Amino acid sequence: MAEPKQNPLMEKIVSLCKRRGFVFQSSEIYGGINGFWDYGPLGAELKRNVKELWWNTMTRSRDDVAGLEATIIMAPEIWKASGHVATFSDPMIDCKTCKGRFRADQISEIPCPQKPSKCVGECHGEKTEARAFNLMFQTYVGPVQDDSAIAYLRPETAQAIFAQFKNVLETSRQKVPFGIAQVGKAFRNEVTPRNFTFRSREFEQMELEFFIKPDEVIEAIYGTVAVRTPNSQLLSPQPNWGWQAWHHYWVEERVRFYEGIGLSRETLGFHHQTPAELAHYARACTDILFKFPFSKKDADGNVTGDELEGIAARSDFDLSQHQRFSGKPMGVFDEELRAAWAKLPKEKQDDLWKRYYDHRKNYLTKSAKPDETPEQISLQATEDANGLAKGQYIPHVIEPSAGVDRLILALIANAYSEVTKTDDKGKSETTVVMKFHPRVAPIKVGVFPLLKNKPELVAKAQAVYELLRPHLKAVYDDGGSIGKRYARQDEAGTPFCVTIDFDTLGEKPELLDTVTIRHRDDGKQERLNISELLDFLLSKIRG
Repeated sequence: MAEPKQNPLMEKIVSLCKRRGFVFQSSEIYGGINGFWDYGPLGAELKRNVKELWWNTMTRSRDDVAGLEATIIMAPEIWKASGHVATFSDPMIDCKTCKGRFRADQISEIPCPQKPSKCVGECHGEKTEARAFNLMFQTYVGPVQDDSAIAYLRPETAQAIFAQFKNVLETSRQKVPFGIAQVGKAFRNEVTPRNFTFRSREFEQMELEFFIKPDEVIEAIYGTVAVRTPNSQLLSPQPNWGWQAWHHYWVEERVRFYEGIGLSRETLGFHHQTPAELAHYARACTDILFKFPFSKKDADGNVTGDELEGIAARSDFDLSQHQRFSGKPMGVFDEELRAAWAKLPKEKQDDLWKRYYDHRKNYLTKSAKPDETPEQISLQATEDANGLAKGQYIPHVIEPSAGVDRLILALIANAYSEVTKTDDKGKSETTVVMKFHPRVAPIKVGVFPLLKNKPELVAKAQAVYELLRPHLKAVYDDGGSIGKRYARQDEAGTPFCVTIDFDTLGEKPELLDTVTIRHRDDGKQERLNISELLDFLLSKIRG
C-alpha cells in the first residue's frame, strides 16, 4: 500500500510549480542536485517583480538609503572578521549504518536518504558524535590550489556592505542615520536542504544595513533618547530615535511591505528572540514568520510559521570587527556631536563616557584576540570613549534581512486556491486560481481575440497587445475557448484578461473600441474604452 501523503497541499504546490513553469529542479535531466532550484518563465517574472518592488521601496522611495552590488567572492579575511570561518557551522551527525549525514537537531525529522526502511524517524543505526560542519562553500582564487588561494562563496550579502561602508558613505554624501541596501546571491552548504525552496544551498537575499547613532550620541545631542512604548506610533523617523525606536520602525516598515504585496498580517507571525537565542553582539531580533503549509503547530494547536525575514539590532559589532581586522577606521565624524558635547555639564559627560566605555569594553572583551590583555582592552575602550568629545563614534546598525526565495514560496502558497464548479449536468471540475497581488503577478494581463479565425478580431487584439506590452507584462492567447484561456491565466495568477469581441469592432455602435475586462478573483466583467485601458490597468497594478 502506498504511504500516505505527508503534506498534500505542498505536493499540489510543487506540482503546480513544475507544470506551469514557476520552479524547476536544477539539473533535472541529470537527476537533479539537492538544494538547488531554477525559476521558469513565470517564476522568473515573479521573482523579478518582488526584487524590484523591494529595491524601489528601500532605495528609490527613500532619501536615506543608497544601493550596492558587491561580488560573490571577497577577501577571505572578511569572513574571518565576521566570525564565519570560526563559527558558521551546524552540528552534524553521520549514520554508520546508512552513511547518511544529518543535522543533529533534525535527526528525528529526516528519513534516511539511502535506506528509508532502516532510518525513518529515530534512526536506530549507530551514530557518530555531533561535530561542527562549516556551511560556507570553499573555492580557490588563481591557478594554484593551496591554502594561500582559499576563498569562499559568500554565505550572506551583509558583510560586503560593512566592508564598503566608508566608500558608500563618502561617495553618496549621506549622513548617519542612513542605510545601504543590496540584493544578491548567497550560498550555504546546508546539511539537509528541505521544504522545497525554503531551505536551499543557493539563494538570494534582500538586505538593508541601516546605520544609526549610538544612544549615548543621541542623548548628548538631544538630551533624551526616544524609546518604544506600547502605544507609540513610530511612523515617521525622528532625530532623537534610539536603537529601540529604529528597530520597531523597521519591523513595521517590513510588515507594511508584505501587506502591500498580498501577505496580510493574518498570514504572518512574529518571534522576538530571547536573550538566550540572540547572537552575543545583538540587542534584539524580531523574526517575521509566514504560515507555510509545512509550518508546525504550537502546544495550543496554532500554526506558528517559519522565518521570512529577521530584523536585528546588531549594535556596532560588524563595523568594529572590520576595523580591528583590517586596521582601517570605520568610525564617523559628527560635528553636531562635538559641538553638543562641549556644552554638556561635566557630570553628564562622565555618565555618557562611562556608558560608552562599558559598551566598547564589553565588545572588545568578547571579541578579544588570544594575545590581547585586559590592560590593552581597557586602553582601547578608553580611546574609543574619548572620541565622543571629538565628535567620533562607530555607528550601530539595524538589519532587515529577507530571503527572496522564501518570500517567493510564501507568495505562491498564499496565492494558491482551488475553485470547484458544477455544470447543469452535475459534472464538477476543480481548477487552480493563483490569487497573486497585481503588483507581483508574473503576468499582468492576458489579451484575447474572441475567435482566432476572424482576421479583424485578431488584428484588433494584436493592436491592443502591442499597446500594453511596453508598459507591463502582457500575453497574447488565441488558443482554445475563452473559458480555457481564462483558466490558463487563472492558474498563472494573471489578475486581468481583456477580450476583443465584435462589439469592439462596432457591432453595437455605442461599444465601438471598447473591450471586456475580466477580473480573476471574482470573475466579474466590465467594458472599458481602449483609450482608458492602460491607465486603468496601471492604477490597479500600482495602487
